[in-house]
Amino acid sequence: MDLITFGLESKIREEGPLAQRMRPETLDQFIGQEQILAEGKALRAMIATDKLVSLVFYGPPGTGKTSLARVIADTTRADFVQLNAVAAGVKDVRQVIEQARDSWSLHNQRTILFIDEIHRFNKAQQDVLLSAVEQGTIIFIGATTENPFFYLTGPLLSRTRLFVFELLQKESVTRLLKAALENSERGLGKLQLKVDQEALDYLAEKANGDARAALNALEMSVLVGIEDNDTIRVTVEAAAEAMQKRLLAYDRQGDSHYDMASALIKSIRGSNPDAALYWMARMIRGGEDPTFIARRLMISASEDIGNADPQALPLAVSAAQAVQMLGMPEGRIPLAQAVTYLAAAPKSNASYLAINKAMQLVEEEQNRPVPKHLKDSSYRGAKSLGHGGGYRYPHDYPGHFIEQDYLPEGIKDKIIYRPTNQGREKQLRSYLESIRQRNKK
Repeated sequence: MDLITFGLESKIREEGPLAQRMRPETLDQFIGQEQILAEGKALRAMIATDKLVSLVFYGPPGTGKTSLARVIADTTRADFVQLNAVAAGVKDVRQVIEQARDSWSLHNQRTILFIDEIHRFNKAQQDVLLSAVEQGTIIFIGATTENPFFYLTGPLLSRTRLFVFELLQKESVTRLLKAALENSERGLGKLQLKVDQEALDYLAEKANGDARAALNALEMSVLVGIEDNDTIRVTVEAAAEAMQKRLLAYDRQGDSHYDMASALIKSIRGSNPDAALYWMARMIRGGEDPTFIARRLMISASEDIGNADPQALPLAVSAAQAVQMLGMPEGRIPLAQAVTYLAAAPKSNASYLAINKAMQLVEEEQNRPVPKHLKDSSYRGAKSLGHGGGYRYPHDYPGHFIEQDYLPEGIKDKIIYRPTNQGREKQLRSYLESIRQRNKK
């Protein structure tokens, strides 16, 4: 049983877009994802022997998740049911489970339930699957472009095996394009085509690892190709016209949002302005909110640079304000200034480590009272309580410093902030060390 009828499936494979027509029908036709489907890999063995367990396929669009599910549908002896989480609901899932229970108990027929875009199911919808998956009533396969650890419930994930699909390498995309050109039944093999190698290279490069985009762009490039007698020549210009522009793999709500933000900050931390600019440009071109980028830069200015260059934080704050006043695309300019300055600045995470250490100290140590000489003595009656008594005002002493305790009894000698020898922080380190030496005398 398949909720996509046989007639419609045949129609799609014969007359649908090239990417649909060229879906692989066997494992041998499947191109790419060797890291999980090469000979000797567990997933390939499960499919080849028809001994599947419940699975989750996770990866970017156009990397073969649904195509592999269709290969399983074409090769398995089990009943195969396909749902799309956009249109299906709890009622549909329960109906499939009931039918699967009958097929298994009455006819010893297993059922594979494939749910595309499973991340669109909420917790209640996912919970409907749990019992059937655990008991083996259905073999569940879910496909998602979103991080399953964010969108799928822990109980459902624990009952499945996760396989990660990666963006296709350029070589794999090129093989797919050539296969489409040579296939006379489902591809473009019946047409008299001359496709320049530069055009193939362009499509494979600009598809950005998305097989669907590459194949559909190839089909479009044939329509805008140059007719020469009975032959259609596909040039790189025709390919560029069909592709229009590079597909940007970026989702403001998904993995790429967090991964590229991480790459940006790590590039700044690693003092590589070129990489930092590249990742920021990817985020901007992908439609990222520039204020999010600005906030990340402010955090990095304090966490990774800190007092090694005290100008880093004011510059990051100024860039954030400039973005709000200018908007985009002009806002990219102050962002670029801030990113390059932060990446090129000396680095120190001493203040970041210090606040973490202080927070840990507060958590682990008992609640210690404020020493009396540090307590507020400005209100009436404070002095009668002894508050502020014995406090020495540092500005009244040579060098604007006088030795006294500032931490509670029991931890008064604890050193939390340890400046490095990086940039301006070296001066702070030298000053604090001189003070500590005076305290020891």
